[in-house]
Amino acid sequence: MTPTNPASPQRGAAKDSGSIMKRLQSELMTLMTSPPPNCSAFPHNGDLLHWDATMSGPDGTPYAGLTLKLDFEFPARYPFVPPEVRFRTPIYHPNVDFKGRICLDILKDKWSAVLNVGTVLISLQSLLGEPNNASPLNGQAAELWDSDMEEFKKQVLARHRDLVDGEDN
Repeated sequence: MTPTNPASPQRGAAKDSGSIMKRLQSELMTLMTSPPPNCSAFPHNGDLLHWDATMSGPDGTPYAGLTLKLDFEFPARYPFVPPEVRFRTPIYHPNVDFKGRICLDILKDKWSAVLNVGTVLISLQSLLGEPNNASPLNGQAAELWDSDMEEFKKQVLARHRDLVDGEDN
């Protein structure tokens, strides 16, 4: 019989998995008791590694009055690496491509383990009103944002559609 190595990858993975689950349970409790304004996020069908999030478009932005749905996928190394986040709701935005992928520094190289689902949602709400046009995923949207806000708003409304629960874009 071979003795168990305490540093074995399987044992470390199980420990990490437990830490991830504790962290996500803690984040869920925080979101339930004090969610960011006009935002919510919950595990998808009870799966703590896959969450559905909803946010209202912030007032004073072209997204005001719109409901936006997002997916959060948490990797095995969360919170040391960022979650994968994408918009499920079709959205017209300089920093979001047509597949819902988001260009936001805190979801890439500026991620820190002190960030969480709530801070990501707040950052995304901020991004809706203040895009980073220096790093667009949608060049046309970035150009319109800077040159023709009325046309930009028309494009936002033309692209947006409310999703029914369980529906993907």
